[in-house]
Amino acid sequence: MSRSHLGTAFCAAFLASFMATASAQDSRQNTAGEFDFYVLALSWSPSFCEANAERGSGGADQQCGERPFAFVVHGLWPQYEKGFPEYCQVPAPRLDRNIVGSMLDLMPATRLVFHEWDKHGTCSGLSARAYFDTVRKARAVVKIPNEYLDVKTHLTVTPGEVEDAFVKANPGLTPGAVTVNCDNRRLREVRVCLSKELRFRDCPEVDRRVCRRDKLVMPPVRGG
Repeated sequence: MSRSHLGTAFCAAFLASFMATASAQDSRQNTAGEFDFYVLALSWSPSFCEANAERGSGGADQQCGERPFAFVVHGLWPQYEKGFPEYCQVPAPRLDRNIVGSMLDLMPATRLVFHEWDKHGTCSGLSARAYFDTVRKARAVVKIPNEYLDVKTHLTVTPGEVEDAFVKANPGLTPGAVTVNCDNRRLREVRVCLSKELRFRDCPEVDRRVCRRDKLVMPPVRGG
C-alpha cells in the first residue's frame, strides 16, 4: 500500500475511533440538571473502615470512630442511560458548613459531603440545600433489610443474597434496579436506581456492574 493510502487509512481509522467515543458520550455531557435518573449508593461502613485500617489510611476518624455505623450514604448520583455526568460546575458553588453538619448522620465524613457535592451534586441542577434534602428523601425511600441493621459478627453472604434481601424488604424494587458492589472479598456497596421522582426503576447499565465474587464478607458493625 502506498504512503498516501496508508495515511488515508490511518485518518479513516482515527475518525471512526473518535466518532465511536463521541457517540458513547451523552450529548448532554456534564450539563447541570440534564440527566435521566439517580443512583443511591449505600456503603457498608464496616467494610470501608476495615479496608481503611488495612491500608493504614488516615482521614476516616469521623466514620470509623465509636459510632456504630452500618449502611451509610456514599452518594446520590445523577445518571444517563449510558454513562453519567460529573463536576458540572467548576469551581462548585460554595457549600455552607451548616448543610455539611446536617448530613453527617447519613454521610458520616465532612470530606465525603464536600466531595459528593462537587462531583455529583452540581450535576443535579439543584441548589446545595435542595440536593441534600433530596439525598435524605432518597435514603428514606430505601428500607435496609432487618438482617443488616445490627450485624454483630462477620457474615458471609453472596451478592445474590444481598440483592434478594433488598428486593424483599422494598416493595416495588426489582432485581434490575439494584446491584451489589465489592472489593476482592468484602461487600462494599448496594446501589439502588431511582427516578427523578425517587421511585424505583430499572437501570440495565448500572445493573451490569454487579460484583462477580461467589462469597463476600460483611464485617460487623463497630461495637458489635
